[in-house]
Amino acid sequence: MRLDNFALATQERGSMSAKIFKTDRTLRFGDCDISGTAYFPAYLDILNGVNEEFWAHLGYPWHDIIWKNRWGTPTVHLSCDFSKPSFFGETLSFELGVLRVGRSSVTVRHRISCGPEIRWSSKQVLAASDLDKHISISWPHEVKVTLDDWCTTEDQLGF
Repeated sequence: MRLDNFALATQERGSMSAKIFKTDRTLRFGDCDISGTAYFPAYLDILNGVNEEFWAHLGYPWHDIIWKNRWGTPTVHLSCDFSKPSFFGETLSFELGVLRVGRSSVTVRHRISCGPEIRWSSKQVLAASDLDKHISISWPHEVKVTLDDWCTTEDQLGF
């Protein structure tokens, strides 16, 4: 996994600004069906990789929080809207913004584009989970502070 292709952007909308995590992914042959069209289950696998990069960017790489700290961030809700197909060899740009931080969950919004075209979008809820007891837990204090710093609104995100 490469972590050198991400960017942090601040989107200005009027007097408001939002932190947006950005990274790119090129669609591989295995991400597509026989016609070369991106296969939606592969999209979700790619989205999971984007989330993993985001957590590493925040300072909480999954290999540390999972193996050393024994907590994780499973998806508890996911909705997707697919607007246009994507094809083998295209590079997709993923944008992620934090919309809500709860006691033990975080809601993120994703926008995925190819050049100027929006290809699909998603809203996802991740929960803090104890990996040994298989129960939700409160965010560790420093994680909650970091997530709160990223929290914005859909109006500020612009997507």
